[in-house]
Amino acid sequence: MIRKLPVTGVFTVNSYFLIDSETNHGFLIDPGAEPKKLLNYIKANNLTIEKILITHGHFDHIGAVKEISKSLNIPVYVHEKGEKYIQNPVWNLSADCGQYITIKATNYIKNNDVIKLEANPNITLRAIHVAGHTLDGVVFYSESEKAAFVGDNIFYGEIGRSDFYGGDLVTLFTEIKNKILTMPEETVLYPGHGPATTVRHEKNTNPYFCK
Repeated sequence: MIRKLPVTGVFTVNSYFLIDSETNHGFLIDPGAEPKKLLNYIKANNLTIEKILITHGHFDHIGAVKEISKSLNIPVYVHEKGEKYIQNPVWNLSADCGQYITIKATNYIKNNDVIKLEANPNITLRAIHVAGHTLDGVVFYSESEKAAFVGDNIFYGEIGRSDFYGGDLVTLFTEIKNKILTMPEETVLYPGHGPATTVRHEKNTNPYFCK
């Protein structure tokens, strides 16, 4: 079961919950702001969040991590190339907004690592490294849910920016084409901002990829 909860700091970002309906345990993906809102939602819905997963280290995706991980005593998963983002306010862009956000990861993940839900090991997410927007970009793919949490790599009819630290347009284009748009066409893509889309829709209509 996937639930979206938009949160707003400097920008509005989509935070996501992947929840096992049998145990009410799950993952929290990209808690970017408003920690109290997220914690209240977790409490109100009687959720047990086992892990925080980060698609990339920009400040608008990590802004609530510190408070939530401390409050719930849960680990934070970041790609192995993410340390320079999560610990450097210049690289994660929070310095540009006068916020100077830093967090620490408890687990650094690699391409194709599989993250399992402890309460139900059948609930898994595979970490797919997708560079180009940042060096540490990760898409979390659920084959069973036919869903992918794609961060800021691709949006409905658009792709992410590549002009930030560690970004590269050619790399981003190639990574999306080879790693995201090769997923089954019915896969729902849940981006960091804006509405969800599908692989089929982006292959057929996204101006960067459609023929």
